[in-house]
Amino acid sequence: MKIGIAGSLESSDCLVRAEASDKLEIQIESTVFEFFGNQIRKVILSTLEELGIKAIKIHVNDKGALDYTIRSRLLAAARRMEAS
Repeated sequence: MKIGIAGSLESSDCLVRAEASDKLEIQIESTVFEFFGNQIRKVILSTLEELGIKAIKIHVNDKGALDYTIRSRLLAAARRMEAS
């Protein structure tokens, strides 16, 4: 199974796991989900749209990462998944 992982569980970072799937699945765990959950989802969806990915399983464990960090971790995880 193709899997890509990027990031860490350090403060202000996130751990992103991308896995091949036949449908779009997004799971978000975040210490700030109550306040920024919708924004995290928007960043994930816009990044996947830029990549042209419509079917993938994404799990994000966020520790207060900023948008650009989430985006870069997702890009790295998706590329690592494709390369595996």
